Amino acid sequence: MTASFTEGQSDPTVQPVPASVVEQVDAADTTLSNPKRAVISLGSNLGNRLENLQGAVDALEDTPGVRVKAVSPVYETEPWGVEPGSQPSYFNAVVVLRTTLPPSSLLERAHAVEEAFHRVRDERWGPRTIDVDIVAYADVVSDDPVLTLPHPRAHERAFVLAPWHDVDPGAQLPGHGAVAGLLDALTRDGVAARADLELRLPE
Repeated sequence: MTASFTEGQSDPTVQPVPASVVEQVDAADTTLSNPKRAVISLGSNLGNRLENLQGAVDALEDTPGVRVKAVSPVYETEPWGVEPGSQPSYFNAVVVLRTTLPPSSLLERAHAVEEAFHRVRDERWGPRTIDVDIVAYADVVSDDPVLTLPHPRAHERAFVLAPWHDVDPGAQLPGHGAVAGLLDALTRDGVAARADLELRLPE
């Protein structure tokens, strides 16, 4: 006997866009002017890590008001902030996108993608199927506790800066300076490019 979705059920991998986001996108779509550049960091260390990253890229591209412009190479990274060997290694990547969504709506969508992949937040630095973090949004600098911009720890994380530098060597992290310079000041121990793996840029 095979399982099938009955009416009223939905595919758990598909997450509806919140109504508030749809309204804002509809308003933005009347002009589609002045899209903002945003940088998203992706990470996965549970399940099929590469498929999880690709699924997140595709879900972002499927969001009204979002266009994925670049996807970085994949890096394999030792888990950060935990005992060595206590968790599987991460696959990490960075996505550069253009969006007419405000930061708050982009954050809602990032959380919706995580929920679609059954992200569990039981513990800080815990393993996860997918982590979707907004690293930077245009030149915005904000200490809002709901969404601090840029990401408060991005400047000290080689697993964010290395793939970002790969797709945008001239990138600047607002309030911190050139990504290249920040990366030079960090060790890349435990952060290795995986040339054998590749994420597809959505068509």
